[in-house]
Amino acid sequence: MAAAGIALHPACRVRREGFGLLFYDLRGPRLLFAETGDLIPVDFFEAPRGMDEFPDGVSARQKTVLQKFVKQLLDKGFLREQ
Repeated sequence: MAAAGIALHPACRVRREGFGLLFYDLRGPRLLFAETGDLIPVDFFEAPRGMDEFPDGVSARQKTVLQKFVKQLLDKGFLREQ
């Protein structure tokens, strides 16, 4: 990836819910319900991260799923490249 990393868009927020994470976009409003369970901490996207940087203990299969999820968040504007 050419950019330094990805981070939560400044107009977006994320919070922990029973199912996982709820992303909401203050520009919309738009919501995205992510059934991530406890896989990703709520503060994970606050600091810039690489596209393939995930929490410790994530299996190879989970990484593949999370990479698709991150791409979806980028496409929908919840995350942005830094």
